[in-house]
Amino acid sequence: MFQKKEPLLVTTDHEVQQVMVSGRTEALASSAQQRIYMHENLYFSGSDFSVYNYVIPLTIKHGSVLIEHIRLSLVSVIQQHTVLRTAIRFNPLRNVVEQNIQPLTDDIYSFQHSRSVSTLEQLDRILTNESIGKYFDVENGKVLRCHVVQRSAVDNGDLLDEGDLIIFVIHHIAFDLSSYKPFLKAFERACWGNEYQQSVLTSSQYIDFALYEQALLADTSDESKMSKAHRFWTNLMHGYDWNKIRYLVPDERQTDRLHSGRGYTTAFTIDQDVVDAMMLFASINNVTMFSLYLACYYAFLFKLTNHSYDLCVVSSTANRSAEEIQDMIGMFANLVLYRVKIEPNNTFEHLVKQVQPLSKEILVHSSLPYQQIIESQGKRENNVLPSAFFQYEPLKLAVTQKNSIELTLSEGSVISGYYDRDLNHQSGISLFDISLTIIHDHHTPSTECFLNCSVDISKHQDDVDLLSQRLQHILTQLFSFPMVQESIQKLTILLPTEQIPLSDPSNTQILSSDSSTHTIPKSSPTDQQMSMPEARMFWLDALHECKLDQPLSLPFDRYRLANEHRTGRGTSISFDFG
Repeated sequence: MFQKKEPLLVTTDHEVQQVMVSGRTEALASSAQQRIYMHENLYFSGSDFSVYNYVIPLTIKHGSVLIEHIRLSLVSVIQQHTVLRTAIRFNPLRNVVEQNIQPLTDDIYSFQHSRSVSTLEQLDRILTNESIGKYFDVENGKVLRCHVVQRSAVDNGDLLDEGDLIIFVIHHIAFDLSSYKPFLKAFERACWGNEYQQSVLTSSQYIDFALYEQALLADTSDESKMSKAHRFWTNLMHGYDWNKIRYLVPDERQTDRLHSGRGYTTAFTIDQDVVDAMMLFASINNVTMFSLYLACYYAFLFKLTNHSYDLCVVSSTANRSAEEIQDMIGMFANLVLYRVKIEPNNTFEHLVKQVQPLSKEILVHSSLPYQQIIESQGKRENNVLPSAFFQYEPLKLAVTQKNSIELTLSEGSVISGYYDRDLNHQSGISLFDISLTIIHDHHTPSTECFLNCSVDISKHQDDVDLLSQRLQHILTQLFSFPMVQESIQKLTILLPTEQIPLSDPSNTQILSSDSSTHTIPKSSPTDQQMSMPEARMFWLDALHECKLDQPLSLPFDRYRLANEHRTGRGTSISFDFG
């Protein structure tokens, strides 16, 4: 069904492109829109829930507001920002994915009113349904929904009072993280307007960005931005084994199979001592917190995957370099690949110094669409994604309670964010096999983390909880002991409760062929019930560096010459334990 799109017209002269007001209502979909559309149809078409809902829950903090005023203000926002009524469709005649701005009608958005939602259980059920419900019709431009919730058992008519909720839900094909504040500001302005405008074709719209992007991609001159990016990504990914791109899946060859879309998430806060040590390390070594956390993630994955040294992690970038699109609502975020070859004998500090320049280079070339990045490797047909995802969100961009925004909807009426839990990080949805999201507050300083795992690799919440403990243990080893100057292979994902010191007489010792001793505690988790992934992880780490494929050296072997001729004869001794 989905094949390569038609080639664009090629320009031979390198020109500086700008986002221009076109007044167009039809065009090719942007690369980001195409990626979301393709992934949803290729990998999640069989799901009975949506994986691309972006939820913005707001609560009335002061005063009251008419529900009809909320609805009319929302209509104004949809009218003025055409991406919120843009249809994304596959055109089989042209073999391309297109966007088409739809007229403003009552069917172009969804509006729901719930009354007497008095308990937290009822409210939580509503919020969960909003985060995964299949409310949208992307191919007909229905990508926005509003659900107003009255919590009082007393009928307040058509008024929202303190504690009531306004829940916006937007499909990811029309919205990204950086759209959060522009959308809320647009809604606030609409609430203060007397009437909504009838025409908006004189201002820049998202479709104009799509045309701008297509012009950039069409410029094939050697010194063009996209040509340089093509060369960078081709070199970075050269020689990568794409058969192992989903290296956490039991059968690595099934990289194009349907994803379940379901997952479990564990949220945790990194110990303050560790955060302080990390910030000091970053300052002394002149590296960014992004690069430092990414290096920690690599170290964790290295141990988790039985020391796989060629690791590829995907991350997202805002992709809003043009000034005209800084405050535009729409889907701009691009996916980029971070490939690192880990050398186990090198120190963690060395790994950080690998990641830092790589991060800078990737940022320079991050505007090349993900489809183009993998196309150079011959992998565009399936739009394949790696197992692991990494996201670093500075607090100023994160949608969290610490960064709550307040809006004034009318005289004396103020709304703010509602945060009983993070619906966009803890929705039960998983787009990747494993993902780590870091939300770092430079001012506190503190770091909140969300570790998410697909049910394709982690069957229970307990499995993800255990993985989060292992990740935190890696961080503790690196920055509390510290082990940043030690070789990476000396790190362990075994928790302290799974280890017993060598001096403990209850330990069982295993001698390796290089005369080193490895200790397996008798009271280790092997005495308890363990899942197969846990058992595999335990023994791989415990027996690391044991050369089990070589003869075991006995005590008297030290006197045997290395070139001794063996007769092949031996003595058999039997024991009767009866």
